[in-house]
Amino acid sequence: MSRFDLSGRWAIVTGANTGIGQAIAVGLANAGADIVGVGRSATTQTEADVCSLGRRFVTVSADLSRTGSAARVIAGALEAGATPDILVNNAGIIRRGDSLDFTEEDWDAVLDTNLKSVFFLCQAFARAALAAERRAKIINIASMLSFQGGIRVPSYTAAKSGLAGITRLLANEWAGSGINVNAIAPGYVETNNTMALRADAERNADILKRIPAGRWARPEDMAGAAVFLASPASDYVHGAILPVDGGWLAR
Repeated sequence: MSRFDLSGRWAIVTGANTGIGQAIAVGLANAGADIVGVGRSATTQTEADVCSLGRRFVTVSADLSRTGSAARVIAGALEAGATPDILVNNAGIIRRGDSLDFTEEDWDAVLDTNLKSVFFLCQAFARAALAAERRAKIINIASMLSFQGGIRVPSYTAAKSGLAGITRLLANEWAGSGINVNAIAPGYVETNNTMALRADAERNADILKRIPAGRWARPEDMAGAAVFLASPASDYVHGAILPVDGGWLAR
């Protein structure tokens, strides 16, 4: 059997309706996993793509900015028949603005969704995995701003920097219990979150100049890293933050 085979495993993917989350969900399904798609909006296309591969798909609706939503997501997945095997924390939002003008509302919205909810999803998922005595994989979606400061995205930078730390902390605590906690740090990807950057001709040109690969990433570029971190091939990988950035950080 391939070390990358995910047959018989369930993957809970937040923000699975579009972009990186959709691509990862389909990539994991292609490797054999069944999928629980979590999000506020419909996951119709993702479900169709997953089911076309002969895999099962379950939808769990949730607003991850709300207190208590994390525990309900994991409970909903288990009630639907999923097992606590793989969790991909992909859902996130971004708010842009100069730091001098940035509002407390925009700060809280991003931190609640991108960091607080991730921690409590990890907690609820790990509790379920330990109770079921199953090995499990957690994959957080970090960012280039887990390594760099960026501009005009203070709450996003704080959240993604914090996510890198939380990934390492949870890896330290849970590695000995059979739970791998790692992260993927996408480079600049063609998604809804980057539409403003791609529409800005000057910023777009500056970004492309720095990417050795010479192009923006596509969401599907993240799928291979996710399959690796979800599979037995990564059983001795703990606390890693894997850049998938076209060489951005190496520049």
